[in-house]
Amino acid sequence: MLTKKQLDLLEFIDRRLQRDGVPPSFDEMKVALDLRSKSGIHRLITALEERGFIRRLPHRARALEILRMPEALAERGARPSGFTPRVITGDRPSAPPPRGAIPVESVGALEVPLMGRIAAGVPIAAISEVMRHVAVPQSMIAQGDHYALEVRGDSMRDAGINDGDVVVIRETTTADTGDIVVALVDGQEATLKRFRRERGMIALEAANPAYETRVYPDSRVKVQGRLVGLIRTY
Repeated sequence: MLTKKQLDLLEFIDRRLQRDGVPPSFDEMKVALDLRSKSGIHRLITALEERGFIRRLPHRARALEILRMPEALAERGARPSGFTPRVITGDRPSAPPPRGAIPVESVGALEVPLMGRIAAGVPIAAISEVMRHVAVPQSMIAQGDHYALEVRGDSMRDAGINDGDVVVIRETTTADTGDIVVALVDGQEATLKRFRRERGMIALEAANPAYETRVYPDSRVKVQGRLVGLIRTY
């Protein structure tokens, strides 16, 4: 049997994985569970891992995978216990694909434009040209237009985003605090960071303690899209 804190943490991790495709950082877990230090999160993660509910993925900082969910969370509307990964069946989408997306019928995926590379470190030149198209599972594609970017740098590693990964982005000009976004700074430089509003300013926050948070006036930052998925090749 899990404690309430263990249940709350497992549910929080599950919600964030379903929403963003990457697990929350330890700092976000600490805030969500109203704990004073990350050591408490480490103890909860270890307890969940020992009981077979999650596992830590090797060679990836703070990357977690949920293996099963307890009945207590199933009754609260979370994923049922003993779930299995959703299989891409290859069926045609029931609605027309978003603009720029191309159906890939044989694998039940859509192709979205890969717009180039984006820095998960210091900002780089703004993205503007389609390099090629990449196949993306239909489960990542919701309403609206989408595009993909290849990540360069390691500043988002603790959010499970590594150098060389391809991120799937839904086009939007708005974001909530905590979202991972493509942000355009001064109309010239694009970067992948966690978005936060702070007293009329915009903070672009890295997920790696080696990088400082950059804070700008609201007028200097334009949101270009929000992270909805991640593709990794080995």
